[in-house]
Amino acid sequence: MKKKRSIGNVKVKMKKKTPQRNREKLSQLSTEELVEIILTQQEVIEDLKQEIELLKVSRDGVKEWLWVFANPKFCLFRAADTRSRAEIEDQLGAKYLGVIISDDLNVYNGYDVKSQQKCLAHLRRHAQRLIKTPGLHNQPIGEALTTLIDEAFKHHRIIRETQNDTDYFDWAREFKIKVKQTLSPWREKAGYQAGKLLRNLKLKADQWWHFLEHPEIPPDNNLAERALRLAVTKRKVSGGSRSMKRFQDTANHLSVIQTCRFQGRSVMDFFSSALKASAGIGEQPSLLPDFNT
Repeated sequence: MKKKRSIGNVKVKMKKKTPQRNREKLSQLSTEELVEIILTQQEVIEDLKQEIELLKVSRDGVKEWLWVFANPKFCLFRAADTRSRAEIEDQLGAKYLGVIISDDLNVYNGYDVKSQQKCLAHLRRHAQRLIKTPGLHNQPIGEALTTLIDEAFKHHRIIRETQNDTDYFDWAREFKIKVKQTLSPWREKAGYQAGKLLRNLKLKADQWWHFLEHPEIPPDNNLAERALRLAVTKRKVSGGSRSMKRFQDTANHLSVIQTCRFQGRSVMDFFSSALKASAGIGEQPSLLPDFNT
């Protein structure tokens, strides 16, 4: 007997017990095939866990998602109760004419943007996790991908130090060929998890490897990750906000603190000038960056 239950947007079919004929089929499978089935089920379980987390509410009814939009000259924190694409569109508009550097969260997929660069540091973590996960060819695929990513980081660091575009583009042309030659043979051999990662790399190649054509674009989102550390520390100490209003206040304060740091300015001097300006003493200080300098 089957029962259907709905958890958020995920519909789940539940069975009281496994029919005998399915048990017989499973007993005939190889160890590798059984591992693949288990890993597939684990993926389903993880999706369910994420859906459940989205349905959870904190003790005071506030779900906290802290977004950060960072540039070398400013840092903007946004308090939200969702992590949906609507938050991006509300902040940046329905269309963004620049380049977004992000992790590989699905909400960025399909957003109308000139270009995207997905974080290679996140991709490297996926590769390292693949190496440690039992499955068909997971280890060699994870190791091959890790080697490619490490080479990419190395050469991008060199171009930042030497500013030699010619050498960089010569390397980039050869590297694209190397990526294809290294990963293509594994696509037909890979198991579920490795195959999923390889398909992602192929379908979104222009987002994972955008920096190869544009060396001015970093291959990771470390700038935003570093900016978030202060917020993470604050949350560990305080345990989070008690209302959305207080959460928004926290985001505003973090924006000021991190932007001052990015601009090499004193946080205390900025707050002091702002308080004096509110009392009619002096001009209101500004954190708006000058992109002409």
